[in-house]
Amino acid sequence: MKLYFSPGACSLSPHIVLLEAGLPFTTEAVDLRKKVTASGADFSAINPKGYVPALETGHGVLLTEGPAIVQYLADLAPEKNLAPAAGTPERYVLAEWLNFISTELHKNFSPLFRPNAGADLVNYAHSNLTLRLGYVERMLDGRDYLTGSQFTVADAYLFTVLNWAGVLKFDLSGFPLVQAFHKRVSERPMVQQAMRDEGLLK
Repeated sequence: MKLYFSPGACSLSPHIVLLEAGLPFTTEAVDLRKKVTASGADFSAINPKGYVPALETGHGVLLTEGPAIVQYLADLAPEKNLAPAAGTPERYVLAEWLNFISTELHKNFSPLFRPNAGADLVNYAHSNLTLRLGYVERMLDGRDYLTGSQFTVADAYLFTVLNWAGVLKFDLSGFPLVQAFHKRVSERPMVQQAMRDEGLLK
């Protein structure tokens, strides 16, 4: 398998999951502005959507959405318990979290990366993030991870998105359980390995 990534982007989530799952893989960095990979390939020809992550599965299928990729990877290594078994109610709870992170957190951080975003859009994003992180804070009460005591692919995704708060100077001090979660996940050896691989840690 091959993961196309950009350092610190949402592709960090499947990068973490690949390592946690112990699966063999290679990576290639992508310059998202130029749409060129580290080897000089046209990334738009690889993934017409033009963004990361993109995973070449080795079976003639390219997966290009993070929530789908991490579930695929979890199912390749069921013994790692990175996702509940397909068809169980718990699996749909996991899918619910992945969708929530994608639509309510990830997408509300996105405008804050745009230097030309107007004040109204920035304020709207901040308001939404504060509201949604309040929900996460409440759900983490009494839990180490989003679904309980077991680290899952949803935790890898939430950790990745929360990393952006530091980059964007979004204050998380009002969410102590979210902060504790972020620290807890950051201390996992495979999370640190993924971040070192992407040049985010020394």
